[in-house]
Amino acid sequence: MKILYLLILIFLISCSSYFTPSVDSLPENDQNSDKSIYLVGHGWHAGIVLKYSDISDKFWPEINDFTDVEYLEVGWGDMDYYQMPDPHFGIIFKAALLPSSSVLHIVGFNAPVTDYFPHSEVIKLHLTDSGFEKMIQHIAASYSRDENNKSFILGPGLYGDSLFYRSKETYHIFKTCNIWTAKTLRSAGLPVNPAISVEGLMSQASKLGKVIQSKQLPPDQ
Repeated sequence: MKILYLLILIFLISCSSYFTPSVDSLPENDQNSDKSIYLVGHGWHAGIVLKYSDISDKFWPEINDFTDVEYLEVGWGDMDYYQMPDPHFGIIFKAALLPSSSVLHIVGFNAPVTDYFPHSEVIKLHLTDSGFEKMIQHIAASYSRDENNKSFILGPGLYGDSLFYRSKETYHIFKTCNIWTAKTLRSAGLPVNPAISVEGLMSQASKLGKVIQSKQLPPDQ
């Protein structure tokens, strides 16, 4: 079983060479812009953190599900795998190889980003105003909605003030959580190529922004 899992991981990593889109046509990010976001590395995947007051509910109405928060963290992934605190091998296998439904994981919080995620790598990135708006629209477009444009809340998230939402997108080996996150950053004008691993994603982002916190092990490790 361990050998099979290793083969799956090798196959997924090898797929990363498939994604080599040109970045020549992308606009440069504006280091003087007031719109700052954070990319937070969580081990297997990364989350995008945005300042709540920068977001317009005109493009992203679900922000109104959160009140009295300073930041929102956005994550995306396989519906079954993401919602299971301790996923078993069958779920991992399915998420790796079989097309499946997906979810958005949205977390609201007030502490400084580095305080809220004290053991994670955190990279600060600057966007143009237009790039930020395009990214917001990209995130909002991922929600599954009914005929009245109402999204579907699936339940509480994994930590803090958080919720899971049904996404209309399909998760598969060519569209994993890190690839989705890379494409979301790319929609904002950042020259980020899709990456299978969180290390590949964070490495690219570190060249475009500023690492404000390196990954740290918990005190008991």
